[in-house]
Amino acid sequence: MLRKATVKDGQEIFNILQRYAIEGILLPRSLNSIYENIRDFFVYEEDEKIVGVGSLHIFWEDLAEIKSLAVLPEHQHRGIGKQIVKECIKEAKQLGIKKVFALTYVPQFFEKMGFKVVDKSEFPQKVWTECIHCVKFNECKEVPVMLQLEEQS
Repeated sequence: MLRKATVKDGQEIFNILQRYAIEGILLPRSLNSIYENIRDFFVYEEDEKIVGVGSLHIFWEDLAEIKSLAVLPEHQHRGIGKQIVKECIKEAKQLGIKKVFALTYVPQFFEKMGFKVVDKSEFPQKVWTECIHCVKFNECKEVPVMLQLEEQS
């Protein structure tokens, strides 16, 4: 079941993201940051256990980022990540966002969903508010991908 996260999910979201941060697959997020941004998160739950997470973070009037997308290894390759991304895109459309992007080590996953690889310079708001503070700023290996959303009528 896919749903919006609640504050009671904070620790479980943190545990999933921390697992991948330790492996160097995701950037680390503090528990405080998760709680501050809990309304951005979606969780995918099976048997009352969160097995996948992702968030949609608004950057500007026309720009949002899909962040912290992670599915536990034993639940991967079942479409859970894809469902979370689709829900983020749906919410972005409802909010009137025109472009959704992600920074990823797995651009192929996003390309299958219609995202295109772009240059990071497309997102100055991201680079100068968050990336600049990252320990990997000068050696970032994440690939920026973007999806242009169709106009709402």
